[in-house]
Amino acid sequence: MKVSQFNLFFPHEGYKIGYNSFTDEFIILEEMLYEMYDASRRSASFDELSQVHPEFYQLLCEKGFLVDPDIDEVQKVIEISRLIDNDETKFELHINPTMNCNFKCWYCYETHIKDSKMSAETITRTKALLAAIFEQKKQLREFHLGWFGGEPLLYFKKVMVPILEYAYEQAAQRGIQFDSAVTSNGLLVDELVIDYIKKCNLNFFQITLDGNRERHDKVRFISEGRGSYDAIVANMIRLAENQCVVNARINISPETLEGIRDIAADFYYASDEAKQYIYFDLHKVWQIEEDIEEEINDVRWYFREKGYKVRTGALNTFVESCYGDHRNHAVINYNGEMFKCTARDFTTKNSEGVLGEEGNILWNEKYEKRMSMKFRNKPCLECPIMPICGGGCTQQALDHEGIDYCVYDFDVNKKIQLVRTKFLEVLAERQ
Repeated sequence: MKVSQFNLFFPHEGYKIGYNSFTDEFIILEEMLYEMYDASRRSASFDELSQVHPEFYQLLCEKGFLVDPDIDEVQKVIEISRLIDNDETKFELHINPTMNCNFKCWYCYETHIKDSKMSAETITRTKALLAAIFEQKKQLREFHLGWFGGEPLLYFKKVMVPILEYAYEQAAQRGIQFDSAVTSNGLLVDELVIDYIKKCNLNFFQITLDGNRERHDKVRFISEGRGSYDAIVANMIRLAENQCVVNARINISPETLEGIRDIAADFYYASDEAKQYIYFDLHKVWQIEEDIEEEINDVRWYFREKGYKVRTGALNTFVESCYGDHRNHAVINYNGEMFKCTARDFTTKNSEGVLGEEGNILWNEKYEKRMSMKFRNKPCLECPIMPICGGGCTQQALDHEGIDYCVYDFDVNKKIQLVRTKFLEVLAERQ
């Protein structure tokens, strides 16, 4: 047997914690056991260990820390990734009803376009695309419809409802699992929106808060002297009370860290049942260069201690790869231009195709280039956390075309911190 490329060890409370990123398994070792493993690793032979401590040797094999010498681990990761990215049983479609918004947040990367709205013609083409997907993809078992923008709820009745109802009906007729999600600022949630939670399985909202009430209202205000924080929090709780999952994404910068824990108290009045549908998801604002991840982790633990559900800070971007990496995924902009990534400007320059008159997607050369970009980055192929990172998404690969890169800045300590966070979260779940 040989040592897996995907092993990583770090100290914790007098023990050595081992993690294999391919099997996603942890082991907790006393120092003596780790030294036995390390001595065998350095000698490139585990024969003696198998004789001296067969139980430990068997554990290392079972958990993937030791693998058959003939196995190409990197190739296995690539093959699994391709299976995930080419899964014919699922399709995910994102739609931008508009690129306009009722707020102008300083960190937003989208270019807001006043009076932009999906036309009746583009709605018709979108329905034709939906019909083709449901008719032609015989292996389809799950269909996910996402709404983005801009603020999609600006045109909920005129754009979202006709498409949502059509997609839901097409899926129901064929026994295909259907759900729909909205990325929104949350201010425009009303009774009509609530009605469609059960009517068309509109079962997920991602809604952003920009710090506590005082900080948020400086960024997102309805009018001078009138903030939006209380209305948005009330709408989040209202959605949860109607059994809609709410991902409360809290944007964090050094300025918002002070007072960020106040948010926990503002959700106390939600019922215990409603709290089961609310997840807090804390992220550093992407423009911020300071390393505040440790502080953000502290806030995550604070929310957990208060009894809230918190999204993990250690994401697996390989197994749970970005939808933009999947072939059975597309983004329709309000003007009929097609995209793959929702984290870049929706400009014609970035467009990867157009929606044809018959509802067919006419991808351009950018699409195939994107879909062939994975696993070209040499540092990724040599990295111990490749199976849970994969070099980030295809957009990261495109942004770094022709140069070696690492989404963790080639910093071993950052990778260890990622795994340590994952370990602590696993421990917390089992307590």
